[in-house]
Amino acid sequence: MKMLLLRAVVLARQRNVLAESTRRNDQRRLDRDLNAIMVLALVNQHGGRLRKRYGNVRSHLFTFLEHPNVPPDNNDSERELRSIASYRKVTGGFRSRWGADLFADVRSVLGTAARRRIDAYHVILAVLRGGSVLHAD
Repeated sequence: MKMLLLRAVVLARQRNVLAESTRRNDQRRLDRDLNAIMVLALVNQHGGRLRKRYGNVRSHLFTFLEHPNVPPDNNDSERELRSIASYRKVTGGFRSRWGADLFADVRSVLGTAARRRIDAYHVILAVLRGGSVLHAD
C-alpha cells in the first residue's frame, strides 16, 4: 500500500508534464492495483484495520489526482498544529475547555487568512463583525 501511495504522489507531482491520456491510464492502473491490494488475504488484525480504513475513504484516497489544488499530503495541517503543541508545552496546557477552543478558533482563522494572503487585522475585524475569513475586505 505504501508503494501504491508513493506512486500516486509521484503521479500528482508530474501531472503538469504528462499528457491527459497518460495521466488517466496511470490513475486507472493505480485503481486496479488498489483493488488487488484490498482483496489480499489478511496476515494479522492490523492489516484488517488498515483495509477497513482504506475501504472507508477509498472514494477520497486519490482526490489530489483529480483536483490539482489539493495537496497529496497533510504537511500544511501538521505545520499548523505545531504552534499549538509548542504553546501547550510552554504554558503547561490549557486551564479550561473554552480557552483551548478559543485558541483553536483564533489559530484556524489566522491560519486560513495567512494561506489566502489576507491581512490578519482585517480578518479579525471581519470575524468580530460576524463576517467570514473568506470575505474579509
